[in-house]
Amino acid sequence: MLTEKSVQTFLNELASSAPAPGGGSAAALAAAIGAALVSMVANLTLGKSKYADVQDDIERIVARSEELRHRCVALLEKDVEAYTGVSAAYKMPRETEEQKQARSAAIQEALKGATAVPMQLAEACVEILQLCPESADKGNVMAVSDVGVGALMAEAALRAAALNVWINLGSIKDEAFVEREGKRLDNLLQGKADLKEAIFRDVKAKL
Repeated sequence: MLTEKSVQTFLNELASSAPAPGGGSAAALAAAIGAALVSMVANLTLGKSKYADVQDDIERIVARSEELRHRCVALLEKDVEAYTGVSAAYKMPRETEEQKQARSAAIQEALKGATAVPMQLAEACVEILQLCPESADKGNVMAVSDVGVGALMAEAALRAAALNVWINLGSIKDEAFVEREGKRLDNLLQGKADLKEAIFRDVKAKL
């Protein structure tokens, strides 16, 4: 599994001419890092007498951020699988009309699958980002800058995931699917850049 390799190995493979891992995997890793930073701040808050009145909230935050972190790691692996599926479909034979039709159908199905992974990642990124305001407000102030970094990572990963959705939608012929998924993505993106900037300003004010 890609996620079990060293950071150096992952970066070497990312930098190589191999088609995967690519931007989708990088986006998933960035999102997982964002979630991990939220978890770190929460864990640095748990058990501290200074934050006794928010312990229940912090426990809820860390439980959610950890679930999201593991989800993003799983999506990193799924992104590689999805791209491999698309690549395999494009390599199918196309010498006869029947083969061409089978290949075209396989490509379209694989592209829809490859769209689903970054869309799921985008949803996770939104959830990570939405954890950050409360984390900055209630978390250990000595680590509040890490909440800011987590928010930046999550929003960057959200946009990166969006790019991977759009590039697949551009090759899908099912117009209803393209329209539906495009609107779904637009809703996920709506206001998130502003939210990221608001978190950034709030964190900076606490430094």
